[in-house]
Amino acid sequence: MTRTPEPVVVPEARVALATASVYPEGTAKAFELAGQLGYDGVEIMVWTDPVSQDIEALKRLQDYYEVPILAIHAPCLVITQRVWGTDPWAKLVKAKDAAETLGAEAVVVHPPFRWQRDYVNRFVGGIQEMANETEVRFAVENMFPLRARGQAVSPYGLDWDPTGEGFRDFTLDLSHTSVSQSDALDMRRAMGDRLSHIHIADGTGANRDEHLVPGRGEQPCAELLEGLAADGFDGLIVVEVNTRRCEDSYEREGDLAEALAFTRLNLAAPADAWPQ
Repeated sequence: MTRTPEPVVVPEARVALATASVYPEGTAKAFELAGQLGYDGVEIMVWTDPVSQDIEALKRLQDYYEVPILAIHAPCLVITQRVWGTDPWAKLVKAKDAAETLGAEAVVVHPPFRWQRDYVNRFVGGIQEMANETEVRFAVENMFPLRARGQAVSPYGLDWDPTGEGFRDFTLDLSHTSVSQSDALDMRRAMGDRLSHIHIADGTGANRDEHLVPGRGEQPCAELLEGLAADGFDGLIVVEVNTRRCEDSYEREGDLAEALAFTRLNLAAPADAWPQ
């Protein structure tokens, strides 16, 4: 006797490709692959690639490939300390302006480093003020401490876990929960309704930021996606994986196709679990 499959519901959340996921290939390649593979758009990682810093170049890529830019990741990494200048607030203003110009809905931002003392002191209130000035969301991302010889040291002036602060929006990164050895589902619950942005990736709990294709590590990627679907999540889910060890573009494309398939497959919930 053939059983009738139970109906499932897929939320309105879109799945985007982080341009960092194609490194060492450039930003333009991310647009190409996102369009070919069926992603809903891209998240621009603003970093040392000159194209990622050029708003007009990004607009041309968006128009040419007909792939929307859904988010901007502000240049918050150590290697991007001089991208868009050295003033961290000026970087966020530039990211906001880029998002508004390009039609992106969110800016992803990391907590400030401890050596950025003025930025640290003003960060919480400053992010709230900037969020009040625009419809663009500033989604603060969970990070992780550095470990050496059994000791954990945070390079951040605020807690690497931002859930204790009153930010309006959060980004939950599952590679980062792996490094920090946090419970991703607990962090998701702590973020609550303020969770608007996901970096979907995996990790093995190693002391490095792995950004594995989801399903290849030990993080609860499938459970998280299923829970988001059951809650009717309507934010943005961004595939942010590390493909730099791929032998060629074909292997990279395969990894990104697998990551998208995993995300779409698990981003569904039984109809009777859907919020009424």
